[in-house]
Amino acid sequence: MNNFIFLGPPGAGKGSLAVKVAEDYKIPHISTGDIFRDNIKRQTPLGVKVKAIIDSGALVSDDLTCELVKDRLSKDDCKNGYILDGFPRTIPQAEMFAEMVADVKVVNFCISNEIVIRRLSTRRTCKACGANFNILTLPPKVEGVCDKCGGELYQRDDDKEESILNRMKVYADQTEPLINFYKNKGNITDLDAAIETPVLLEEFKKIFPMA
Repeated sequence: MNNFIFLGPPGAGKGSLAVKVAEDYKIPHISTGDIFRDNIKRQTPLGVKVKAIIDSGALVSDDLTCELVKDRLSKDDCKNGYILDGFPRTIPQAEMFAEMVADVKVVNFCISNEIVIRRLSTRRTCKACGANFNILTLPPKVEGVCDKCGGELYQRDDDKEESILNRMKVYADQTEPLINFYKNKGNITDLDAAIETPVLLEEFKKIFPMA
């Protein structure tokens, strides 16, 4: 079973690799943000709860987050596996998830802070479709214009250096402890995330052959 958890700081390339792995392995790429937005949009009972919490300015609890993930993984498109990107974020979430799913492969994206800052500060996002580009490593064909839909590209506020440093601190405080959690279980594989996505994909396929 190809059940994966992708761990790594913002800008490590988790999302870029997940898109490619999802295509090749025919499994969904799932982020908690997508789950939240989908449930809110469909006004499910869980979505109504999440919207009320977010609107109040509070954080969605570990219990509710795990409930939403469990519901998402019960869907038919997950029967051959899935990639979880951005979950679990905390030790309590990891402990709850371990009770839900026994067979999961944890992939840790290893990368230096310097590379993360360089990658994120040069990232540009499409206002229309959300596609990501990078002015150094993946520039659009026309400056400031999305290759996919022709939308306007912009720099997100959270891709500015001050915000990047804050996001990295949050990751170090909250999520890095998960690396030791999974190391203690003997269930984690390190990937050198400094290399470009096509090379990283080939490395990934060698370590995790398609089932």
